[in-house]
Amino acid sequence: MRFSELRRLLDGITQKMLTQTLRALERDGLVTRAVYPTVPPRVEYALTELGADIARLTNALADWSYLHTEQILAARERFDARDDLAEPVSP
Repeated sequence: MRFSELRRLLDGITQKMLTQTLRALERDGLVTRAVYPTVPPRVEYALTELGADIARLTNALADWSYLHTEQILAARERFDARDDLAEPVSP
């Protein structure tokens, strides 16, 4: 994908943060960066085999979270409603 495509897809991310993240992912071997000698230069990013492997794991985690959203929210409500969470009062 091109940088601008990624930026549109990740609505709200700043150019600086996306650049830093892509550099870190490239450094870790999760994405590749290809620069094409055009005017203006065209840069494309792609997942490596390692990146695709971890993407499967993160997609599975996202799917699990979506399936259990109601249970998670209910647990948060129960936790937030507990009386034993108040800070102890010093004498």
